Amino acid sequence: MARSVSNSRKWVFTLLAWTAALLIFFPILWTVLTSFKTEGEAIASPPRFLFFDWTTENYATVQERSNYFRHFMNSVVISIGSTLLGLLVAVPAAWSMAFQPTRRTKDLLMWMLSTKMMPAVGVLIPIYILFQRAGLLDNRFGVMVVLMLMNLPIIVWMLYTYFREIPGEILEAARMDGAGLWNEIRHVLTPMAVPGIASTMLLNIILAWNEAFWTLNLTASKAAPLTAFIASYSSPEGLFYAKLSAASTMAIAPILVMGWFSQKQLVRGLTFGAVK
Repeated sequence: MARSVSNSRKWVFTLLAWTAALLIFFPILWTVLTSFKTEGEAIASPPRFLFFDWTTENYATVQERSNYFRHFMNSVVISIGSTLLGLLVAVPAAWSMAFQPTRRTKDLLMWMLSTKMMPAVGVLIPIYILFQRAGLLDNRFGVMVVLMLMNLPIIVWMLYTYFREIPGEILEAARMDGAGLWNEIRHVLTPMAVPGIASTMLLNIILAWNEAFWTLNLTASKAAPLTAFIASYSSPEGLFYAKLSAASTMAIAPILVMGWFSQKQLVRGLTFGAVK
């Protein structure tokens, strides 16, 4: 009887998991399918799922109209650059909070996390004016700094969680052997936290790659990433759904491929320290 109930629960949870996965995946599938339709078929009612005249004209038009490779390279440089800048700041901060905590450490962590709840539009005007005066508008480095600051609380929290799982006695032994702060972080802490750091990097790259609000408001043409590339297919004349879907597919394909090949590392990092 107990085994029957257990099997029933297993099937129910499996069904719920598959349902959730399909609901998440369906918009992506629909976008990809729409990218192979004509504009007329893209807005047809009722919509056609598979039975339509497949065409690659939208991809050719997108490549002719926009410099996809330039937008792609901007996304790569901005996402990786903001991640490396974030780690440069977050690793020492997380080390300090994990191994040299004070009475205010938890309050500081909660305050950092609370900044993520602030609407980005609330600080758009002052940041825009600062960037304008500093000459950082439509500049890759400027966008890197903003995205690094936006994602820094998440990076610090994740690294803090991973570092807490590392026994402090190991670092104390390194200090007794004469290791300085830099050598302690570089040669002892970092190698032991590689799974956690890798998963933090992957997550931050994904967040920076998908960021649209700041990239649309702080870039124009030179530093515009793929999010701006997608937005360019919304015009006063209307939405070109088929071409917009083609641009979206071209923008999300690289990050989906990266996520697929790095999923084991991501899961390993997210569960780092969960099992003793």
